[in-house]
Amino acid sequence: MLTDMKELIKTGRTQRRRVTGMVSSNSGRKTLARVIADLEGKILDASWRKETRLPSERELATSLAASRTTVREAIQRLVARGLLETRRGSGLHVSSRPAAGLSAPWLQLIAENPPMRADTLEFRLVFECAASRFAAERATQAELANLDSILERMDHAVRNEDVEAEALADAEFHTTLAGASHNLMMGHFHASVIAELREHITSNTFDASHIDVDARHLALMRLNQHRAIYEAIRARAPEAAFNAMYAHIDFVGKQFASI
Repeated sequence: MLTDMKELIKTGRTQRRRVTGMVSSNSGRKTLARVIADLEGKILDASWRKETRLPSERELATSLAASRTTVREAIQRLVARGLLETRRGSGLHVSSRPAAGLSAPWLQLIAENPPMRADTLEFRLVFECAASRFAAERATQAELANLDSILERMDHAVRNEDVEAEALADAEFHTTLAGASHNLMMGHFHASVIAELREHITSNTFDASHIDVDARHLALMRLNQHRAIYEAIRARAPEAAFNAMYAHIDFVGKQFASI
C-alpha cells in the first residue's frame, strides 16, 4: 500500500512538471510571436526607416517586455527573412533592401513578366488613389515636408529639362505617398511590388519625353498634377486627393494612347 502511494505521488509530480512545461512552452511561443509582430510593425509602418540602427538587445527586451533570449530569437528570424541585417562593427539595422516577399504565384509572375502599361495603370488607379485618400487623413508633418521637398526637386528637373532627375523624383513622390497612407497592408504590398512600380513610373517619364508633342508642356502638366495631389493631402481633403491622383494616372495613360 505504501509503495503504491509513493508511486502515485511520484506520478503526480511528473505530470505536474509536464503540464507546467507545456504551459511555459505555450507562453514562450506566444511571447515570441508577439515580439516578432511588434518588430515587424515598426518596420512596416516606417517607425524604423531603411538602414535604421536598432536599439541594443537589452533595450529591446525592456521596451518589449520580453527576455533577451526571446528578443534574440525574434531578431534571428527577421534576419533570415531579410527584414533586418547585421553589420560588422555597426550592429543590427533595418535592411537597406526590404525583402520583396513574392511568395504568391501572381506576384512572382509580375516579377518575372512585367505587366503591360495599361494593366499597371489600372492597378495604380486602385492602389494609389486609395493611398492618396489615406495620406490626406494620416500624413505626418515630416512626410508632408518630404513630399514638398521632392516636388521642389521635380520642379527644378522639369524646368531644366532633366528627364532622368524628373523620373527619379516622380517615383520617389509616389513611394513616399504610399508610406504616408500609414496602412500596414498597403505598405507591405507596396514593398512587394516597389521595383515594378518604380520602373513603371520611371519608364513612363522617359517615354513621354519622346512623344511627338511639346514634351516640356507635358512635363509641366505632370508637375502641376503632382502639386495638386500634394495640396489636397496637405489640406486634409481625402476626396480631393483621391480625385487628383486619379486625374494624374488617367493623364499618364492618355499620353500613350496614340503610341
